[in-house]
Amino acid sequence: MISFPKAKINLGLRILEKRPDNFHDIETVFYPVALSDALEFVALPGKVNEDELVITGINIRTRPEKNLVIRAIRRLRTIYPVPQLKIHLHKAIPTGAGLGGGSSDAACILKSINKCFRFSMTDIELLNIALELGSDCPFFLDPVPSVGTGRGEILKHISPVLEGYHIVLLNPGFLISTKEAYHNCRPEKRDISLEQLIGSPVSAWKKSIINDFEDFVFKVYPLVGELKKALYKSGAIFSSMTGSGSSVYGIYEGKPKITDRLKKYLIYEGIL
Repeated sequence: MISFPKAKINLGLRILEKRPDNFHDIETVFYPVALSDALEFVALPGKVNEDELVITGINIRTRPEKNLVIRAIRRLRTIYPVPQLKIHLHKAIPTGAGLGGGSSDAACILKSINKCFRFSMTDIELLNIALELGSDCPFFLDPVPSVGTGRGEILKHISPVLEGYHIVLLNPGFLISTKEAYHNCRPEKRDISLEQLIGSPVSAWKKSIINDFEDFVFKVYPLVGELKKALYKSGAIFSSMTGSGSSVYGIYEGKPKITDRLKKYLIYEGIL
């Protein structure tokens, strides 16, 4: 069975408060992007003791046993009789880039195994397992534009406010630790919700929709901030870092003209 795990961007990301369980309550809008990995698996014949994972494409520098796909399979195997699998994961979504690539891979393998072997898992079962693997993993079980609250797992579908707009995704080529980003953030509650702000014209978002991780990341990794400025200079009507970085995106009303300087950081360009 083959699937194509999508990437996501965050339209705003607010860190509201630290929770007793040491996670943070957040508010964000998850928005799917067509940039995707490819994930295929088959059941291994005969008696074998381990899954086989082959990773091609981008070098994500992760040992197979640490990969979220393998972790998802092993977690599922504690409940259901999942046979040993041979998996091919082709990576096009960079890791540590704020695009949710690993979480998307994990969500897709959960859904695909459930469908392939007819385990009839409920949506709640899938969500609970996904949340164990990552806070944004539940979004990728049904990747449509959604407001995410709680740890990101409380999801409310919204209209596709960026439908027809063009997007440019840039990645500087290094990863940023989510743990480090959260450690350096300043939680703060707001009076106006992101869902309300998203309803305003996209051209107005620049002054009102903020990613709270940007202050820290731009100070420590100034290239990320420079790329955001360059996207605005190239004609973007809205630009932001996604997740805890390191990728940034620009939203355009028409097809953008990408400068040679930006092309070396370009990982995706398309219509939303």
